[in-house]
Amino acid sequence: MSSDHILPERQLKELQKSILDFMQTHNLTESFAAFARETGNEGFEPDPQDRHHNLLAKKWTSVIRLQKKIMELETKLTKLQNDPNVGRRTAKTEWLPRPPAKQRLAQHRAPITRVRFHPQFTVLATASEDMTVKVWDSESGDFERTLKGHTKAVQDLAFDQKGAILVTCSADLTLRVWDSEYKCVRTLHGHDHCVSAVRFLGADKIVSASRDKTVKIWEVATGYCVKTLAGHNDWVRSVDVAADARLLCTASNDQSVRVWDAQSGECKADMRGHENVVEVAKFAPVNAHPCLRKLAGLPPAADQQEGVFIVSGSRDKTLRLWDAMSAQLLHTFVGHDDWVRDFVFHPSGKALISVSDDKTMRVWDLASGRCTKTIEASDHFTTCVDFSSVSPLVATGSVNTEVSLWECR
Repeated sequence: MSSDHILPERQLKELQKSILDFMQTHNLTESFAAFARETGNEGFEPDPQDRHHNLLAKKWTSVIRLQKKIMELETKLTKLQNDPNVGRRTAKTEWLPRPPAKQRLAQHRAPITRVRFHPQFTVLATASEDMTVKVWDSESGDFERTLKGHTKAVQDLAFDQKGAILVTCSADLTLRVWDSEYKCVRTLHGHDHCVSAVRFLGADKIVSASRDKTVKIWEVATGYCVKTLAGHNDWVRSVDVAADARLLCTASNDQSVRVWDAQSGECKADMRGHENVVEVAKFAPVNAHPCLRKLAGLPPAADQQEGVFIVSGSRDKTLRLWDAMSAQLLHTFVGHDDWVRDFVFHPSGKALISVSDDKTMRVWDLASGRCTKTIEASDHFTTCVDFSSVSPLVATGSVNTEVSLWECR
């Protein structure tokens, strides 16, 4: 069968010109002349600026790369086909991180304070005490760029729901808003001390927590502070926003967890029980409610959205589950040997992943409250953790300045 039957006329001409360019580049003048004559391309003049230049070599390289990728995938497929456990594997949505770390990202020059995945793309943003935020391709681990502007340690960062805006906060008393091109478009001034935590409150507002004992709500469009929430007696370490953006929860050095009405600024609950600084508190997602109700010995709810649950992590080495409406302590997770620094809910709603100064990452079953897996996450204090919503990856950050990526399977 001739090539005319395989390639359309336009692609055939492209191939012929690429071959002629290759011949000319390698000084095959007689072959060039004969091939040009036989293919009706006598007028073709190779040009380094022409799109045909070196095209044959580029295509050949691409084919080699694709062949290598195919061979790697075939090897993986063979391993899976020979794995007796493949039929009994858990669903992909329930995969958990497994050691060893897939990659260690080392670009920061000081302890990592926060890791946060982009909500829609394979992008990871990391904050550090080195005053910078770094952006990575979470799939390949490739470093992409550094965001500079803060003049002291960057304490926290958050993407908006669409991932179009990034907000960061720092010990330099400011928050900075970065657009989709990672250009700083606004700097927010108003806190009187280190800004510890930041979240988006709906699409048009930002909420921040500070060592000045306050929580502030800001307009994204103007950068104006529209509300200040006061009530904690010490450093406010973290802030989180409920899924419907009606409630906030905060954790503080005063050993309490508080719930606030985001609209009125009223404190709705003051939960006490931790015996040391509370580093972090977060609302449990709705899909975790069935497991949490079972853990607390509560009857199944007629409506899955019934109730509001909060989990907090403390320097007393525990995590605690609270009923946010009654301020009642429902369960205490015991297992870490040092300060609990951060945690994230598993996308399935059936597990929680926490990190600690004991250098470990622990997986907790939310229905039983038991620690089901302990992973040595770092050789130093492990400060932060996040779970990607795009791919089965967990990221952790450490005082040793490294970020670790863990594959879930």
